[in-house]
Amino acid sequence: VIGDTAANLAAAAAGERMEWTTIYKDFAATAKKEGFAQVAAVFTEIAEVEEQHEKRYLKLLENVKSGKVFEKDEEVEWRCRNCGYVHKGKSAPKTCPACRHPQAYYEVLAENY
Repeated sequence: VIGDTAANLAAAAAGERMEWTTIYKDFAATAKKEGFAQVAAVFTEIAEVEEQHEKRYLKLLENVKSGKVFEKDEEVEWRCRNCGYVHKGKSAPKTCPACRHPQAYYEVLAENY
């Protein structure tokens, strides 16, 4: 059943937690026991990835619950994911002044290139 955003993020985080604390660790232990050291290493690495997924979902959940998805305490640069327009402020515009897409298209600008 699809819930609201907060419920979906909480469920996703719980799923990721199960994956990194139990599922992939068990897979790694079984592979190691059966003599597949390289396979065990891969499962161990995947568990670490799943832990990062849980952390991300929990941070997103925190932002949803605190009303910080489209509003921050400090000024940041917000980028419209539709047209690329950049706005500087504590909150994303309700509507993009360039392409008229709604606030949901905004994200904090990440210059990770």
